[in-house]
Amino acid sequence: MQLTHETRYDPHMAKNKPDQFEVGCPCCGALLKVDAEARAVIAHTPPVRPKTFNDFEEAARAMREQEGRKESLFRQAVDAEKNKADLLERKFQEAMKRAKDSPDTGKPLRDFDLD
Repeated sequence: MQLTHETRYDPHMAKNKPDQFEVGCPCCGALLKVDAEARAVIAHTPPVRPKTFNDFEEAARAMREQEGRKESLFRQAVDAEKNKADLLERKFQEAMKRAKDSPDTGKPLRDFDLD
C-alpha cells in the first residue's frame, strides 16, 4: 500500500501540536481546557446562564406565590391527618363486617395438601 501525501506521517505537524486545547461540553455548554500531555482537564468555565427573573419585583412576586402554594399544601396535609383516624376506623369496621358475614371454612388449603 502506498501512502499518499495526505496520509503520510508528518513529524513537523506532531511537534506543532498545542499542549493545551479547549473543548465545549455538548451537555451543558461549559468550556473545558484540556492538557494533552497530562490528558486531564485543567480548567473549567461554566456556561453563562440566563437570569431567572428580570427584576427584583418579579422575584418577590414569585416568592409570594410559592409561599401561598406551600401554605395550601400544608393545610391539605393537616386536614388529611385529622381525617386519617376516622378513615382508618371506617376501613376497620368494614373489614370486621366482611369477616362476620363470610363463613369460616376451616383450615385454608395449601398447595401441598392438593397433591
